[in-house]
Amino acid sequence: MNEHEMVRLIPSLKDFLWGGTRLKEEFGKNCDLEKVAESWELSVHRSGESIVAQTGQPLSAFLKENPGFLGKEHDSLDILIKFIDARDNLSLQVHPDEKYANEHENQHGKTEMWYIIDASEDASIIFGMKDQLTREQFRQAISDNTILEHVNRVPVRKGDYCLIQAGTLHAVGRGCLIAEIQQSSDVTYRVYDYDRRDKDGNPRQLHIEKAIDVTNLVPFESGVRNTEGLTTVMADNELFTVVYHPMSDKLVLKTSPASFTAVIFTDGSGSITHGSLTRHYTKGDSWLISAGDEDIVIQGSGECLQVTVR
Repeated sequence: MNEHEMVRLIPSLKDFLWGGTRLKEEFGKNCDLEKVAESWELSVHRSGESIVAQTGQPLSAFLKENPGFLGKEHDSLDILIKFIDARDNLSLQVHPDEKYANEHENQHGKTEMWYIIDASEDASIIFGMKDQLTREQFRQAISDNTILEHVNRVPVRKGDYCLIQAGTLHAVGRGCLIAEIQQSSDVTYRVYDYDRRDKDGNPRQLHIEKAIDVTNLVPFESGVRNTEGLTTVMADNELFTVVYHPMSDKLVLKTSPASFTAVIFTDGSGSITHGSLTRHYTKGDSWLISAGDEDIVIQGSGECLQVTVR
């Protein structure tokens, strides 16, 4: 077996103003940044690319040198996986769908899913609208800073997960530690940001007209569920499939010639084996395994997310 059929990824780290220190202190994201808000674990996006630990290459260069790694009919990596540590509230924001993003941003749209790795006792997220608003009412609520009165705030706890379709107004609340699986896009339209200032004292940019264009203003159920510590298919759609696995001893993951497998360890330590290769894993590690038919065997404790595409 080629030793590069299972690789560990070194993330791109972001120090946004709302971030904390848990990704440094608990997840091994060692760096000189004072805080790490986001850790882009699996990414070929130009805003922050992962590095392959074994070769030192940007992930895009590695994949170009290893055709077939991603699986049959997949010649590009169209998802992005990150950890998010919200010491403070993130901005209220929305992402466009594929059509709008292609036309206006020359990028993918952004549908995403969240897995709540941990949450403080009073943690919550904002998910969609509580009230039905017209476009003009939406614009007025943004203008007079009353938009938070119209959104749906959902308490969350460890183990919760949800799918956030493009067009859904949303925000991560303070005290949430999240694994996010999303389309490979960095298009965000901010609607409200608590009048926060950047390091130079300037208000952070809002994107009101584009947000009005793309936001779904119809109230709907958030769909937040909890794994209850059991193996759970958290998402299974045309963009990505995400399965949560608790681990206490031995876990066997099936692979497929149709798709790569990403394994994201959100807790624990032990060994991961693919064919004749065995490597150590620890909390915060992300591994990328080539498409094929050799099982992935994990021995140890903790929990992981298994991510594939159709």
